[in-house]
Amino acid sequence: MTTTTPKRADALENRHVILAAALEALTESPDVSLNAIAKRAGIANGTLYRHFPTREALVLAVYQCDIEEMRDAATRLLAEHAPLDALREWLRSLAACAMTKHGLADAMRLATGAGKSLFPETYQAMKAAIGELLAAGEAAGVVRPGLDPELVLLALCGIWQLDPGAHWRGQADDLIDLLVTGLAGDAASRG
Repeated sequence: MTTTTPKRADALENRHVILAAALEALTESPDVSLNAIAKRAGIANGTLYRHFPTREALVLAVYQCDIEEMRDAATRLLAEHAPLDALREWLRSLAACAMTKHGLADAMRLATGAGKSLFPETYQAMKAAIGELLAAGEAAGVVRPGLDPELVLLALCGIWQLDPGAHWRGQADDLIDLLVTGLAGDAASRG
């Protein structure tokens, strides 16, 4: 029988420190070296390579953490806000992630190659988050019934077309308002 031993507390802490440093570094420069990331994390190169043997493994882990945070944010926001407000806040978080982490997106393309698919499971996680937000809105009567989370994801593509310069936030808010108004349709006036 195979058993996996839990990671030591210091190993888990090192992993978290590496991921945080990598997120910062990759956001700033998609081609930052692993040595520079180790230095930023304050750990030895060997420690970084024990956790992430390749650049691709590290970049993918950083990306996966971001996706998990966005997935968890949907549930958290629904606990804190009315469904339509939770949806709007989640979309704002997604826009902020897209605009402030362009370097991470570039690093993903570099690490995985231009033609390689970026993880069906992460797409499914985003679809699930949107589905959860839409279902809560539908149950509250503030979102049109029967909306497909996948179509909402497609509608969000405009966010990634924004220039991450000084005025992206206003443009993103306008896009989000337009999208949320469309998702609510007549339901908001009934709810």
